[in-house]
Amino acid sequence: MDNSNRGSWKSNFGFLMSAIGSAVGLGNIWGFPYKMGRSGGFAFLLVYILLSATVGVTILLAELAMGRKTGKGAFGAYKSLSKKFKWVGFLAVLCPFLIMSFYTVLGGYCMEYMCLNLSNLAFGVTGASSGADLFGSMLTNPLGAVVFTIIFIVFCYLINRGGVSNGIEKFNKVGMPALFFMLLFVIIRSVTLPNASEGLKYMFVPGYAVDAGYIESAPSIISVIATAGGQVFFSLSLAMGIMITYGSYLNKNESLVKNSFIIAGCDTVVALMAGLAVIPAAIATGITNGVPVDEIQLGGPSLLFITLQDVFNSMGSIGPLFGTIFYLLVLIAAITSTISLIEVVSAYFIDRSIEKGKKPKRSKILTGVCIAVLLESILIAFDGLGSNGLWVPLQETFGVIGQFNDCWLDFIDALTEGFAMPLGAFFMSIMIAWVIKPKSLLPEITNGKENVMSKLFTICIKFVVPVVMLLILLGQIDSFFEIGIFK
Repeated sequence: MDNSNRGSWKSNFGFLMSAIGSAVGLGNIWGFPYKMGRSGGFAFLLVYILLSATVGVTILLAELAMGRKTGKGAFGAYKSLSKKFKWVGFLAVLCPFLIMSFYTVLGGYCMEYMCLNLSNLAFGVTGASSGADLFGSMLTNPLGAVVFTIIFIVFCYLINRGGVSNGIEKFNKVGMPALFFMLLFVIIRSVTLPNASEGLKYMFVPGYAVDAGYIESAPSIISVIATAGGQVFFSLSLAMGIMITYGSYLNKNESLVKNSFIIAGCDTVVALMAGLAVIPAAIATGITNGVPVDEIQLGGPSLLFITLQDVFNSMGSIGPLFGTIFYLLVLIAAITSTISLIEVVSAYFIDRSIEKGKKPKRSKILTGVCIAVLLESILIAFDGLGSNGLWVPLQETFGVIGQFNDCWLDFIDALTEGFAMPLGAFFMSIMIAWVIKPKSLLPEITNGKENVMSKLFTICIKFVVPVVMLLILLGQIDSFFEIGIFK
């Protein structure tokens, strides 16, 4: 919607870079390549692409259409379309707010690692502390983590303060191409390391992760589908209110179908590039250092902050250079995702001001949102991924089960990405399919023209998306509680 109160994109390219930037985050870097290798390699990739082109694009289309049709953020869009489902819109605002509690802390860690490698580069330091020692000392220094979290949040605040076109769009138009070229630079070094071919086999050869001993047994086909579907869902920033909010700023003349396929395609390409940048290097360095294959950290924060720092330490004098570049690109990925999360929450208050007939004050709203995010992130920083012994809810009831409540980050991650978001997407598909009907959004999706996409969208939103979302929800429960649903 092009109005002075809410803002709009200056160009479709700027919208695409912002949407792709939102999709490309830490999950692409530490989640996609690890899941791809342990879930069948190239076979997983085919399932991922199929689900991305069907379920992913369908939900993308639905959310972008909801935003553009109503001209409102997540909560306002749901409320306008169906008051019975406005609670789903509330989830789509609450989840980004809670996710920022730990995402901003992780962004601060990325900034701290970049500064460390930059310092080593400037002063010619080689053979720095091991990744495990460095990360351990960082986790047990909560005040330092809070300082870098504050810097990270302030940086994101300044970007969002510039508005949709002069802040978010302007940063992403520079940041995303820069991230792409830095990834290429790191990939070249990663795949040319001795034993890097082992990493490529892990990622692309079906069953290699089991045969080589990286995992104990091959997952079932249902587990592969659930894992691939979950990665598509979270990688594309679905059910987080982001695409609804970004869609509300989009010009009516732009093609939602074309943009959705571009976003999904670029996100997959960047995820693959991230895999090529990190997995061959991690496995090659592990083999060189004599680490047993089943002990090489290939996913999660350990991959990013322990394994890869050891990779850069092992490169000698050029290690700090590659470390600085890598953590800078990871920092950019964290920033592009965080500013989109901030915008979702801010848009809620902006829309409320407009509904009351008041002119919203973006800077004042952003200040309040970012202060609230800082307050919740302090808890995560002081918890230090469970290193500092803070109490976590339901530990006495459940004990430490899987990843559910090892630490505050896992607890909030389980509530949001594990349960609330898949549940929200499921009910969104129910709302569109059976309450407001697909035809209510088709004019936005097809620009008023009946075509094959009209039928495909209707079929997917009615029958495919609800089934897959239930499967993803079960997969998330299985992942967090490790109860073996799909074994």
